Amino acid sequence: MPTLQNKVIWVTGASSGIGEALVYALAKEGAKLILSARRAEELQRVAEKSKLPATEYLILPLDLNAADTFEAKKNEALQRFGHIDILINNGGVSQRSLAKDTTVAVDRQIMEVNYFGTIALTKALIPDFIKQHSGLYVVVTSAVGKFGSPWRSGYSASKHALHGFFDSLRAELFNDGIKVLLVCPGFIQTNVSVNALTGSGAKLGTMDVATANGLTADECARQIISAIKSGKEEIVVAKFKERFAGFAKRFFPGIFSNMIRKMAVR
Repeated sequence: MPTLQNKVIWVTGASSGIGEALVYALAKEGAKLILSARRAEELQRVAEKSKLPATEYLILPLDLNAADTFEAKKNEALQRFGHIDILINNGGVSQRSLAKDTTVAVDRQIMEVNYFGTIALTKALIPDFIKQHSGLYVVVTSAVGKFGSPWRSGYSASKHALHGFFDSLRAELFNDGIKVLLVCPGFIQTNVSVNALTGSGAKLGTMDVATANGLTADECARQIISAIKSGKEEIVVAKFKERFAGFAKRFFPGIFSNMIRKMAVR
């Protein structure tokens, strides 16, 4: 996919963070965009800032907890643009709490949004992608979808689940011309930690140091678009430390276990 000019791209979680940065970068590529998140007013702000003509975007508020609305949302998008080329599953919620202090209700909430919401929206588009014999799912998971880390047990579990589902889906739909790109960000400078859930379900409300020192959302968006164009199946978008953690987990599990264990102490 050498160019994204005139491609119809649906971005969830488009009102902030990586999703917002993707909207601006994709607008510069000449794509037509469907912007989804819960806050319509923030989507409008992003759309206006993107400088896209009004005919080149659709604001489509969407709640990943409301899977029963996805078919109607998809149909609204198809009525506007006729087809969809790429779905970027970026919406989700993070966590900052120890497993022993986290209620099962919070674990379920994280899984409902990050996993079930994502696969429900994905499945809504499968018949259309098969019919047009093309389509790309871009799934923003996390570096902790490759390895678990303290304070993120439920979040890590939801991201691991996405890897299992989409690796399977990629194989199943290959002959239908449908592709999957898994994106594993490390720490990115967004409000992900501010909005992260604590053990009780309340928002953390503060920016953690690692997130503040991460890569910029613009750089993350740039790498995602590069991966889309080059047809990659999986990328890690992170600084060296997070990349090394993935390497250590695979080849030196004892070293990794000792390293990750220290993160549990605050």
